[in-house]
Amino acid sequence: MKLLILSDIHGSSYYAKKIVEIEKQEKPDKIILLGDLYYHGPRNPLTEEYNPMEVSEILNSFKNKILAIRGNCDAEVDEMISEFEFQDNRIMNVNGKRVFFTHGHKFNIDKLPDEEFDIMIYGHFHTGFIKEKDGKIFANSGSLSLPKNNTKNSYLILEENKLILKDIDGNIIEEKILTK
Repeated sequence: MKLLILSDIHGSSYYAKKIVEIEKQEKPDKIILLGDLYYHGPRNPLTEEYNPMEVSEILNSFKNKILAIRGNCDAEVDEMISEFEFQDNRIMNVNGKRVFFTHGHKFNIDKLPDEEFDIMIYGHFHTGFIKEKDGKIFANSGSLSLPKNNTKNSYLILEENKLILKDIDGNIIEEKILTK
């Protein structure tokens, strides 16, 4: 199974259109959205081409592939324009690994959930990375539209035995080989 994982679009139709290009290039089985899809949030500037309704139209075109996680900027009203459901967290068995998907504002590398996992993937901090800590792998997809800390606009690919952080042009930033 190949997963395209991205987060923190924050209403940017400019960057949501990039998802169409990325999906064509990567050909994922599923798209995992880690939250903060439409609203820019009170601490963030307006994103490039801020248009939440256009973002929802783009995302809805992938509704059969999307698994969505609710972010701290997502509200019930966001589900009204989305043709897919939001969950607080999701645990999936992916290629023999137990993967915990969350937004990152409640659970992250510094605040672990009670659930057992091999890999935790989240967004929220707008800073892409792949790290190992205490025998577990932690990855942040970064932000598609508002990267912070001198990082690039980015997303993650989880496939077979690899976790790959890429910039929006598909260039590999970081890669982790996953052992069985």
